[in-house]
Amino acid sequence: MLPPSAGPRQRGALPSFWLAADPYTPAPSLARTIVADVAIVGAGFTGLWTAIELKTRRPALAVVVLEAAVVGYGASGRNGGFLDCSLTHGLANGLRHFPDEIDELQRLGRENLAAMVAFLAAHDVRCDYEPVGTLAVATEPYQVAEQHAAAEALAAHGEAVRLLDAAAVRAELDSPLFLGALHRPESGGLLNPARLVRGLARVAQELGVELYESSPVTGLRAAFGGVHVDVGGTPAGQVRAEQVVLATNAYSGPLWRPTRPAFVPVYDYVLVSAPLTAAQRQAIGWANRQGVADSGNRFHYFRLTADDRILWGGFDAVHHYGSRVGPAFDHRLQTFARLQRHFVATFPQLRELAFPYRWGGPIATTTRFTATFGRGMGGRLHYALGYTGLGVGATRFAARVLADQLLAPDSPLLQLRYVRRHPFPFPPEPLRSAAIAGVQRALRHADEHDGRRGLLLRTLDHLGIGFDS
Repeated sequence: MLPPSAGPRQRGALPSFWLAADPYTPAPSLARTIVADVAIVGAGFTGLWTAIELKTRRPALAVVVLEAAVVGYGASGRNGGFLDCSLTHGLANGLRHFPDEIDELQRLGRENLAAMVAFLAAHDVRCDYEPVGTLAVATEPYQVAEQHAAAEALAAHGEAVRLLDAAAVRAELDSPLFLGALHRPESGGLLNPARLVRGLARVAQELGVELYESSPVTGLRAAFGGVHVDVGGTPAGQVRAEQVVLATNAYSGPLWRPTRPAFVPVYDYVLVSAPLTAAQRQAIGWANRQGVADSGNRFHYFRLTADDRILWGGFDAVHHYGSRVGPAFDHRLQTFARLQRHFVATFPQLRELAFPYRWGGPIATTTRFTATFGRGMGGRLHYALGYTGLGVGATRFAARVLADQLLAPDSPLLQLRYVRRHPFPFPPEPLRSAAIAGVQRALRHADEHDGRRGLLLRTLDHLGIGFDS
């Protein structure tokens, strides 16, 4: 049940269970003018991985990271903590958009996952990583057939897969709704994203990166030989940098207008329960602790935390007119109530389970559901954004690309169409909101009619535009 007292958090409060669970002492705010080789705006996964990559390759670089709130305040500290090897939002999406590069992208994704896990061990980043893989569960008969086709494709491209029938999946995780599942045992696992992002901040500082929190960037100005980065707050500061990396994902639009056509910010919402009792664990099973998602266009994702709470999120994806973002949208009571009803329908044996934590936040999605990369200010500004919910792993790869843009312009990564080619742009308002609403209606219709994609979705598929989840 949802506690009746839980309501919108005040501005400035830590916005998720992950961020609030552990004590944290933030870095100071910037109160002076400093000079740097590279200024990174945003202390989430993208910004901190990029800082680490730059300092690891070239220790003499002066790198500064500026964060408007606290480390991980955005999606990096609010997500479900699913670490997946895919860089393309799944194999099917990768085949649709990058068929000629998919084997290379699959290889790079597996390599990225292995390197990330090795990094966690080498730097003692204790983020509760569990290499448990993922289950995609079918709740409709047509999804079972789709999973058989998906398993064949995954196996053909080198990934270990296992299909489970209804009895087998209910032996893993007992729900009356589950008709089958596709198990990817080597796809990655689960972690605590706040502990990860704070661990990255620690490593970055140990490498010599300067980190400033409560230091919102209010403007970027081209200047001879570099960029002036204006920092608001009291007292105000400024950074004079030769290069700037914009690592603000869903918050990028107001700061750098050329990014606006590339993505839309979509709000995703999450519940986290009280710890399960031994009897509640026994009632559902879940002995192997896999991360789980169901297989509709509007899907739920769910997992166990290290202390045996259930995180349950997804389904609603809310875009606000004008692509607005801000704390006012972080709580949505109707979505929290809907998530609660869906949870009880999925696990009726846990209908009395309390959910004391609930929150939301914006993710950035592109029309192809993969990250996009770009430059500006005569090549002195660099950005990566648009991970569409799979940024825990993909941000580390994006940091390699960003570091190559700054330090290794001949890198083969920069020749990938995945990196060079921009997604189909979103239109301006009012067409933007109308188009998103139309697609969402079409996805609801598909979910209600055995997955059959109507004319609008088929047209978008033909044009190479996403919207399949």
